[in-house]
Amino acid sequence: MIKAVIFDIDNTLTDFMKMKRASVDSAVEGMIDAGLKVEKASMVEKIFEIYWKDGVEDQKIFDKVLMKEYGRIEPKILAAAIVGYRRAKAGTMALYPHVGLTLAELMKMGIGRAVVSDAPRLEVWLRIVGLGLHHSFDHVVTAEDAGAKKPAPQGFLKAVQLLGTKPGETVMVGDWAERDMVGAKNVGLRTAWAKYGDTFDTKESGAEFELGDIYDLIGIIRKENEACAARP
Repeated sequence: MIKAVIFDIDNTLTDFMKMKRASVDSAVEGMIDAGLKVEKASMVEKIFEIYWKDGVEDQKIFDKVLMKEYGRIEPKILAAAIVGYRRAKAGTMALYPHVGLTLAELMKMGIGRAVVSDAPRLEVWLRIVGLGLHHSFDHVVTAEDAGAKKPAPQGFLKAVQLLGTKPGETVMVGDWAERDMVGAKNVGLRTAWAKYGDTFDTKESGAEFELGDIYDLIGIIRKENEACAARP
């Protein structure tokens, strides 16, 4: 019997990398408009090099790239980057198709819902509230709350404890096989890979279920629970 679902956010509920790329493009355009002499594609590439090294949630990304490339931070250039980034982020952060429908259906079915994310606590809540999902989850667990990032067990176990379910009654939905799926399986959670959000060209997710669309989850849960109810 499946009684609860744990969701990752980025590239599972929202197309995070689409937003990130659009935001960085806008930030670089803002810097160029403010007077920075740089070729756009080259600067975008340098920003993502730092993101891949230090993490895509790095809040000092533009400070770092300006210091690295120019040895100083000009406030006008930095401000232009931040404003450009924020404007594009607000305009491109959106849910994947059928996310709202899926969450509403889970609520009707009486299935518990939680989030486990590695993003900073405030950023997680800004995403959830900004996407209008702040009434869609019973619990939200960030790396700061758990004291560790996926695939460490702490976040998964804390979510299960808060949901009041057993690992075998709970499904983890996420896009990152090496963190979401591996970490969840290691603590006994059932797993559903968000194939639609894969950005790593994953060949083998190792998940029990694969989702081409997040709404596939509803059919899976109904099938599993009906089969469980039919057993003597």
